[in-house]
Amino acid sequence: MTAIPDTSLDSENNDEGPSACVMVFNANDPCGSGGITADIQAIASVGAHALPVITGTYTRDTSEVYDHYCMDDEAVTEQARAILEDVPVLVFKVGFVGSPENLSAVAALASDYADIPLVAYMPDLSWWQEDKIDLYLDAHNELLLPLTTLLVGNHSTLSRWLLPDWNAERDPTARDLARAAGEFGVPYTLVTGIPLPDQFIDNVLCTPTAVLCSNKFERFDAVFAGAGDTLSAALAALIATETELSESVTEALSYLDRCLESGFRPGMGNVLPDRLFWAHPETDAEEPQESSFEISPNDTRH
Repeated sequence: MTAIPDTSLDSENNDEGPSACVMVFNANDPCGSGGITADIQAIASVGAHALPVITGTYTRDTSEVYDHYCMDDEAVTEQARAILEDVPVLVFKVGFVGSPENLSAVAALASDYADIPLVAYMPDLSWWQEDKIDLYLDAHNELLLPLTTLLVGNHSTLSRWLLPDWNAERDPTARDLARAAGEFGVPYTLVTGIPLPDQFIDNVLCTPTAVLCSNKFERFDAVFAGAGDTLSAALAALIATETELSESVTEALSYLDRCLESGFRPGMGNVLPDRLFWAHPETDAEEPQESSFEISPNDTRH
């Protein structure tokens, strides 16, 4: 008689695989540029495990967003609570959740788990109706920012949102934006895409009173979709693995730079970050491998 193997989990098996779990609240993106797809791939790439809570879905292609269909806030809450009662979550990452009601639901969950850091990313919402944008941003200010540990956003997006009445001759600095976010209770703000001379951009991590780190990169000659979700998800995962905050920002930005450098254009629109660039087999440039078909060159590489 063949013995039945013991399949019970022991302590050694429990230690296998990623142990840092990140709960992400985001919309489905059918073109795979951002949203839940970006969260899962980026979090896995830096060695953590994503717990995706879907808040709705975009109607979009690789060129633009046409619409968004929001999920009911009760469904969002039930998705999250079922996992929170089962799996230890180390970081929350919040992207676009589609409605003030869903922001309220996420804020209620974050309040119940106040010891878990929350990384909030604000995407460009210029595709949306203006009245919906205003309601969403007001709810974000009132409900989620007071619970946010780290706010991530592009310089132009954060400027329009946090400093709508800015009338100085110069553009707001990263510290100006961090101070504006700090008025709602945000201790850390990462401002990305700050224009610099000679085709460079700066990315600055600030508190309301100090600059903690700055990382400059050369601008790519391509228009990307999904870069912000990729960066913020990777950053949340690095924080979950107990990497120091400034180091997490530097590593996440370096990861994003590699994703963009390996970017690809699957359709007729924008370039998508290749979040799994590290998984592709390396080839020897001096000894090209024979192929039964010709691969068109990637004209988006830096």
